[in-house]
Amino acid sequence: MRMPRVPLAWSAAGLLAAVALPWYALQEGLDSGVWLTGLWASEDYASGLGQLIAHGRWWLAPVLLALAASLVVSLLPLERERRGSLLLLASGIGLVLFVAQALGIGLRGWTADWLNVLLGELEARQVGIGAGGALVFIALLSLLSIGLALRGSFGGDAFVAGAVTTVGASIVLFTAWPILRILLQAFQDGDGAFMPALVIDRLAAEKIWSLRCLTGGGRCGVAWNTLFLALGCGAGTTALGLAFALIVTRTSFAYKKTLRVLTVLPIITPPFVIGLALILVFGRSGLVNQFLEWSMGVPSTRWIYGFQGVFLAQLLAFTPVAFLVLIGVVEGVSPTLEEASQTLRADRWATFSTVSLPLMRPGLANAFLVGFIESIADFGNPIVLGGDYGVLSTEIYFAVVGAQLDYGRAAALALLLLVFALGAFFLQRHVVGTRSYATISGKGDSGLPTPLPDRARRAAQWIALPWAGITLLLYGFAFVGGLVKVWGRDYTPTLDHYAKAFAIERSADGLIWSGAAWNSFWTTVKLAAIAAPLTAALGLLAAWLLVRQRFAGRATLEFATMLSFAVPGTVIGVAYVFAFNVPPIEITGTAMIIVLCFIFRNMPVGVRAGMAAMSQIDRSLDEASLTLRGRAPQTLIYVVLPLLRPAIVGALVYGFVRAVTTVSAVVFLVTAEYELATTYIILRVINGDYGLAIAYSCALIVLMLAVILLIQFLVGERRLGRRAPQIQGGRA
Repeated sequence: MRMPRVPLAWSAAGLLAAVALPWYALQEGLDSGVWLTGLWASEDYASGLGQLIAHGRWWLAPVLLALAASLVVSLLPLERERRGSLLLLASGIGLVLFVAQALGIGLRGWTADWLNVLLGELEARQVGIGAGGALVFIALLSLLSIGLALRGSFGGDAFVAGAVTTVGASIVLFTAWPILRILLQAFQDGDGAFMPALVIDRLAAEKIWSLRCLTGGGRCGVAWNTLFLALGCGAGTTALGLAFALIVTRTSFAYKKTLRVLTVLPIITPPFVIGLALILVFGRSGLVNQFLEWSMGVPSTRWIYGFQGVFLAQLLAFTPVAFLVLIGVVEGVSPTLEEASQTLRADRWATFSTVSLPLMRPGLANAFLVGFIESIADFGNPIVLGGDYGVLSTEIYFAVVGAQLDYGRAAALALLLLVFALGAFFLQRHVVGTRSYATISGKGDSGLPTPLPDRARRAAQWIALPWAGITLLLYGFAFVGGLVKVWGRDYTPTLDHYAKAFAIERSADGLIWSGAAWNSFWTTVKLAAIAAPLTAALGLLAAWLLVRQRFAGRATLEFATMLSFAVPGTVIGVAYVFAFNVPPIEITGTAMIIVLCFIFRNMPVGVRAGMAAMSQIDRSLDEASLTLRGRAPQTLIYVVLPLLRPAIVGALVYGFVRAVTTVSAVVFLVTAEYELATTYIILRVINGDYGLAIAYSCALIVLMLAVILLIQFLVGERRLGRRAPQIQGGRA
């Protein structure tokens, strides 16, 4: 009996939006209020009904009629399935017509020549969808989900149906659609004409594929540079991550906690800080060059700029990610299998090489994949240390923001970057294969992990410990670099860089945030604070649907949620420019596009964390809630979410930290009004103002540590009701 109220409310809300809100986007913004006097008379401010009647936009009529039909269906005394079928028909037709008119009519009338031939010239134009159009679309989508639920889909649960359509539609709009647009842009000329041969011309340039570096006659192309760097980074970070994981889990090393702290630092650090630290140590004015010139008379060189500098910076930045991937895999190797190997008279080296390492293959393959994709998507380190060593991410950047302004070339290069990423993804799938690597079951496993063979232990220590020392040294110099006047020239201690960035003055009108960095700082904090909870909420909702619900297309939805992670950030940034620079969604240059990029770029981590945590929660808890007449939203809020606190913390922390530190995905989206901290720091680096850049980076690290602690405090700890181990005589 309560169900008709919901479609009635959505139908009324959609019609109200079509009458009382501007249909198209406003230059002044909805909060300006200037549209209130022009809902009928002004072509710019008119509502959907006003656009239809007063301004002749006849193509809006079928959409509004679909809403009116849904309202009539909601009011009629119909059976459940009959009402669902009619709602599904009316809202489905409305959605199809809404999308058709939004894509078919643009700034110059019809968007395709065949529409001109079929329907004649159209003098009217159509800009981006505004508040009224967006709410009508949401109402139609909600009515569609209600219709599906009334017909018995999704177990007849309207909440589940609405969640599936919301997650699915948002991924289509803000992940699949931009990527599709960038793929199409690579095949179009400047006028938008489809010319498939153009992508071959754009990608066949010598600057992309030259191999002169191998013959000593010049430089290699940016495609080979990117591939060589990514392969080296993937292999290097995997080896280093494995060495760290083996030391932490399989040795009695005394400073394991210190090694774990080192895994956190690069993750909450802007990606180019390590590049700055390398410049402070190995640059022309760095300590090493100064010492060599003072002690041996060796002139300063620029050897840190190029492949070797970018490679070192990427190894330092991405090794902790490989460690986090591998430590769980190393810990998951069953001691029982290792003991069985030794029972069959295999020594420790044979056990390690023939039992332990093969069981780590999925983790090693995933660590390599993450390192490879992180390398090809990295923009900060190549722009700081690349010098003459060009890579695809920087080449895409200069194609868009430089004098070339060639979006087609940028799209073609982004397509090549996507091919590299997908190639690595399928290679990883092939290496892992279909064999089972499961070592954890419901049975207890009381065995003790086998100590590392001496050769493996010494190799891991010789690889990992010096690297940890270098990491600590570089972070130390990076911190000190913000506390001296001019690195390499004047080492006088000073706080001038912090004062220049974060100065606060008092006036008669109150405090003035006069520091040069405050504008980008507050913008970054505000947008990250908006994006982080939305990222976590959407990711965990998608995880709940994928783990707890059964519906057609679930596997497709799971793949779609991971699509933005498989695509490098540079490609996502360019794709958002292409997709949202023109109608129907015209939001380039606004804060909204940056927030959306944050959400859908970082959402996959929340999805995977939620799926992993939810897989450990027995379904009987959900069934008990349903038995007590708890509906799906109540079960999710009061039963599932309290048990997902670790996943919630992880999703919130990752969403905020990545929003603050990301560069490649948003470097094309920032404007003078919405400048972010990372882009501000990069500009300071390019101008040689290293002290201010380092001071700002250190401030961001402190901010993120504080936010992580705040999130952990607000979310709290998960309580499972388990007994704590009894401590007697100092031993458990």
